[in-house]
Amino acid sequence: MRKLRALIVDDVIDVAQTVANELDAAGFDTEIAASGAAALDRFASEPADVVITDLRMKSVDGLDVLRGIKRQDPTVPVLVMTAFGDVDSAVEAMQSGAFHYLTKPFAMETLLALVERACRERMLSRENAQLRKALHENASARRLLGKSPGMQKLRALIERVAGANASVLISGETGTGKELVALAIHADSPRGDKPFVAVNCAALPEYLLESELFGHAKGAFTGASQSRRGLFVEADGGTIFLDEIGDLPLPLQGKLLRVLQSGEVRPVGTETSRTVDVRCIAATHKDLSELVAKGQFREDLFFRLDVLRVPVPPLRERSEDVATLAEHFLKKSLAGGTRSILIGFEPEALDFLGAHTWPGNVRQLENVIERLAVTASAPRATLADVKSALGPTPDADPIVRLVRQRLPLQEVETRYIEGILKSVDGSRPRAAEILGVDPSTLYRRDKPRR
Repeated sequence: MRKLRALIVDDVIDVAQTVANELDAAGFDTEIAASGAAALDRFASEPADVVITDLRMKSVDGLDVLRGIKRQDPTVPVLVMTAFGDVDSAVEAMQSGAFHYLTKPFAMETLLALVERACRERMLSRENAQLRKALHENASARRLLGKSPGMQKLRALIERVAGANASVLISGETGTGKELVALAIHADSPRGDKPFVAVNCAALPEYLLESELFGHAKGAFTGASQSRRGLFVEADGGTIFLDEIGDLPLPLQGKLLRVLQSGEVRPVGTETSRTVDVRCIAATHKDLSELVAKGQFREDLFFRLDVLRVPVPPLRERSEDVATLAEHFLKKSLAGGTRSILIGFEPEALDFLGAHTWPGNVRQLENVIERLAVTASAPRATLADVKSALGPTPDADPIVRLVRQRLPLQEVETRYIEGILKSVDGSRPRAAEILGVDPSTLYRRDKPRR
């Protein structure tokens, strides 16, 4: 296991050496710097796990060392020691990020205990940050299920977009999981451990939506019995997700644009603004460029939002993911307390689900599986169970359904001919007439191949 490295900074070498000896004996790998400038140079070339610096030094003093170290790595604990125990310097050191402040003379046991505590807290902080990152990454990966080319492309795009800080516009049909995509972008971004705040722009009337987004002062309107910070302030440091942005009223579009341009939020009923650091992710199932052309959406806001575009494929374009999603939603339903005999699906039931057009996309599939968990007649859902759970649906284009099933051409031909024969009670002359072939063609197909 690597020894923890301590950098001791003091222009009085005897003091620095005494501290180094104590830390050496405690198992640290120590290095001494005789000036603040030398300390910053050495830290830049070989970072330390903890820094102990004197406050009063010529040219580059302890506060300069503290600030310089924090600029290079904010996580490194810095302990400041001085013979001048005045309150002002202590406060300034702590405000600049010092882990602790020691007044000379001090007991070496005290210094050693503080150094060990500082290193322990830093290690725990780093482990927690790594754990949070792993949890976010695992959560986003679990949410975006599927191995289809469309989903692989989407995940790769999310990975690239997440590292940027620009606005994102997620486009896709209703029910495709646009909020899950926004969550994945947030979780994989540097803001992943900060707030993720979502609001549906179509769910509230204009006067309430403005207050919801930007906050309001007490008494700003009827019913405003107390002040409200607003969702932009709640999302400060993190991400705000504006779902159904195409339904945002025009007057609010201008106010949203000002917030995105300036980073300042002014609550309803006040004359003061507050600066926020928020990344904006918006989503829509509408064609915003078409709304711009109709004068229903501001062009400048559209360009402000549409910096990074993330299209989400509809479920009908990734039918190979349906079985995986169906299994996932069944487990989710059972884990949520649904009482059911269902444990899985018969193959023909999954084939039927995969061939369905899913106009409501993933949301519709989840609802169908939830219904199926309650109504299934056997531990493994049958084709009849699935059809019953789906309910009456308009006939899909048969060619589209065949394409989704990825059937070989010979099988398509065989199954189609068999279906035509069945529909005419096995009459080959009639079937040949419908198919536009000579009846002998059908008779030859019945002969066993040698």
